[in-house]
Amino acid sequence: MLLAQVKGHVVSSAKIDSLTGKKLLLVEIVTVRDQGLERTERHMVCVDAVGAGERELVLVVMGSSARVAPHLGDVPTDAVIVGIIDSLQAFGRDMELADA
Repeated sequence: MLLAQVKGHVVSSAKIDSLTGKKLLLVEIVTVRDQGLERTERHMVCVDAVGAGERELVLVVMGSSARVAPHLGDVPTDAVIVGIIDSLQAFGRDMELADA
């Protein structure tokens, strides 16, 4: 599983039928450090399974976990947003992005 922050929406007018009606979001992978959450400048496109919004911190699964997400069995995806993070504690304190 990965932590990521939603950066924006991806719109595709030409796509396979099984992607029709699926929300695609651009996310930036986030890493946890002693001093807090840090951006990695690594981005990816995910299928949104939970209704995430821009700037939210989310939980992303990839690979076989993404392929077995509910209602996505016929969608060819390698990355799915499966959770919206309400809070995160590490190193004995609350963690958040500087501008989250």
